[in-house]
Amino acid sequence: SGQHQIQVTLIPEEAEDMWHTYNLLQVGDSLRASTFRKVQTESSTGSVGSSRVRTTLTLCVETIDFDSQACQLRVKGTNIQENQYVKMGAYHTIELELNRKFTLAKKLWDSVVLDRIEQACDPAQKADVAAVVMQEGLANIVLVTPAMTLLRAKVEVTIPRKRKGSCAQHDKALERFYEAVMQGILRHINFDVVKCVLVASPGFVKDQFIGYLLREAVRQDCKVLLENRPKFMLVHSSSGHKYSLKGSLCEISVLCTCHLQAAGEVKALEDFYKMLQHEPDRAFYGLAHVEKANEAMAIDILLISDELFRHQDVATRSRYVQLVDSVKDNGGTVRIFSSLHVSGEQLNQLSGVAAILRFPIADMSEPEDDSSSDDD
Repeated sequence: SGQHQIQVTLIPEEAEDMWHTYNLLQVGDSLRASTFRKVQTESSTGSVGSSRVRTTLTLCVETIDFDSQACQLRVKGTNIQENQYVKMGAYHTIELELNRKFTLAKKLWDSVVLDRIEQACDPAQKADVAAVVMQEGLANIVLVTPAMTLLRAKVEVTIPRKRKGSCAQHDKALERFYEAVMQGILRHINFDVVKCVLVASPGFVKDQFIGYLLREAVRQDCKVLLENRPKFMLVHSSSGHKYSLKGSLCEISVLCTCHLQAAGEVKALEDFYKMLQHEPDRAFYGLAHVEKANEAMAIDILLISDELFRHQDVATRSRYVQLVDSVKDNGGTVRIFSSLHVSGEQLNQLSGVAAILRFPIADMSEPEDDSSSDDD
């Protein structure tokens, strides 16, 4: 039966693809990829040494380890195909490499996995990221690609200290500084390709600048800034120097992709909490309750964490996948939250699954019968 598995071959082109792959892999899948193996060698004189050889192995996946700092994915499992260097059944760990293809085979390809592959392969989903790294009087406008940070513009304005009794000069200089940064953004950031703009600073500089930017955008009726408002994301940095952009570029690109996708998720979560407050009979959370609402075809928007699909247990995972498919079949919307984004963390506090209903269903908080209380 192992022979009849459907397989796909993918090439991870950038760090972020490792995050996607992490979400595709499950225990029991088979993974075929190029890897290194230490091999004992014996020379003609009988001396024994070891060397690293590159070979292609097919593993039955047992553990999956993702390091989000380095965007590295290590997959450990047992060898399931004859190989001149590695015995059948021997353990090996493959570290997936950028720009090297791997082949993934599964007994079951569900809709959630297929959507994830489609998303990962769609170039329009890639985060082209710009960043404005700033402190009072200094700003660096950079473009962040998966491989590097390119400096586009540097803005420097001398800002006099606040004096006792008079802040006028300080405030005027600050205003000039913000104006110059805003012009730099308009000149150097192409919003047709840039999907996310990180604004990074120590303290409240970033918040004050964004306040200024939005006020000016409204005052000058600057369409480009008003329309692209959701792309701006505030993060902390230690200073306004470009090297202080915190975290590896990998984390930044994953963060930004999450931010893009999460704009809709954040709103859905806000709507859920509002509904919970005002019409609790139309806001359900926890698997058992949400499934009941789904049986009544009542779900308008399903909120679900990607963490639930990484469930090792096939039956549990398929229960979540069935829920997703069923909600879609009934004309509802499904929002899958990334556990790397703060909205995903919040949803996980509601056990990772919640729903906004089309119509109220009477309170279900009375004791549940045993049949549905077995979900953890």
